[in-house]
Amino acid sequence: MNRGILYYFSFLALIVLISCREGADPNALAAYDGPVNSAQNIHILHSDSAVLRSEITAPKQLEFANGNLEFPEGIDIQFFNLKGQLETTMRADRGYFMRDQNLYKGAGNVQVKNLSKDQRLQTEELFWNQAEQKIYSDKFVTIQERQTLFNGTGMEADDSFSTYRLQKVRDSRTLLPGEGL
Repeated sequence: MNRGILYYFSFLALIVLISCREGADPNALAAYDGPVNSAQNIHILHSDSAVLRSEITAPKQLEFANGNLEFPEGIDIQFFNLKGQLETTMRADRGYFMRDQNLYKGAGNVQVKNLSKDQRLQTEELFWNQAEQKIYSDKFVTIQERQTLFNGTGMEADDSFSTYRLQKVRDSRTLLPGEGL
């Protein structure tokens, strides 16, 4: 009987040793933080009191579990005045929407044009706070207003880009014929 118990425990120990495996890869156990949804050719309209205020288009949109959105192939935003007429356009190489801050971000070659005032802005990063109806950047900015170029670091404007404040102005100059943004 002692020999049977010894064989039994030896067999049990052998099974335990065989069933053990090397440690699991911690990367395989990490939570997935990539996109949970993808959409093509998106078109988003924002209105206020039945008047179109902004229109967002993008070739691709990625949605994440936390509600954030990414527009990896670019984003175009059009702003409309209170009469529903197109007033300002904005485009960026990449776009982001941070849900917790209710804030859009344009990155890459960001360009804003106020059609009625003939103003243009170019920068590498720009934020749009939809609730406060303002756009801003703390990066280098070039603004063309008719035949004058203004350069500076940091800028704040209303989202129609009809009034703006340029911070840390570096220089300004009159454009030569054929020059411009």
